[in-house]
Amino acid sequence: MLNYKIEDATKKLSIARSLNKYKAPFKIVGEYKLIDNGIIPEATVHIEAFDQIIHEASNGNGPVDALANVLRKALVPLFPEIKNVRLVDYQAKIMDAHRGTSTDVEVRIIFTDGEELWEVYAMSENINFASFRALADGFEYMILKKRDDIL
Repeated sequence: MLNYKIEDATKKLSIARSLNKYKAPFKIVGEYKLIDNGIIPEATVHIEAFDQIIHEASNGNGPVDALANVLRKALVPLFPEIKNVRLVDYQAKIMDAHRGTSTDVEVRIIFTDGEELWEVYAMSENINFASFRALADGFEYMILKKRDDIL
């Protein structure tokens, strides 16, 4: 039987972020922009790291793919240790069926770099924002882990 350990990256990041000494490897400046015409979604983002601001845009097969692609495009030149990171599972779950489409959505993503597995999750009334936060956290976790900066 196959047995894989999946790290709870959201929990580890939450604990690390509560410490005074925590320093994020990058910061999202403002928010992402997502244009989804139903054919070729495009995402843009501004990232601040190493005292510079990087502005990138990218397309994808869907909105989550566009968001993942733009984060990867902005981050990999600065953090080459995440070049092999990829999404292997994506789940979205509504939290209150009585609220219909206005309910909070929890997004869970499992990532791998080919050697390890880690899971992140985020919640928002906006599924794209929850996806973006989870994607950013997934990349941040691996940057910190590869640099031995996380619990």
